[in-house]
Amino acid sequence: LGLASIATAWAGAPGFAGRGGDTVEIGIHFSTFARTEVVARAGVPLRVTLVNTDPIDHEWLVGDAAFHERHRTGTETHHDARPTELSIPAGTTRTTTVTFREPGDYLFICHLPGHEAYGMVGVLHVLP
Repeated sequence: LGLASIATAWAGAPGFAGRGGDTVEIGIHFSTFARTEVVARAGVPLRVTLVNTDPIDHEWLVGDAAFHERHRTGTETHHDARPTELSIPAGTTRTTTVTFREPGDYLFICHLPGHEAYGMVGVLHVLP
């Protein structure tokens, strides 16, 4: 599934999106995502709130394998232009809303140096 399948704004946290949409919260502490699994329903808006209580910055990037490969070697130092790409500065909270058009599993990863290897990885399951 490509990023073309992902529409409109978004932010990260585990939960289940019902008919009217849902809100999930993902805490970030000690360079880990407090929730590593989120469930949503295709075509239903999901509002994600990311709470970074660490004294360092993190990012929440959501996409397929090709998307993440580009970001592992990319040069973007800050993310704000796309709902599935957020920078979360130390001690801040960011919220986004996204609607996934296609069912599937999308990884969310922090690609700052060493963070993925440390375990800052989760999966967003989009159900039909």
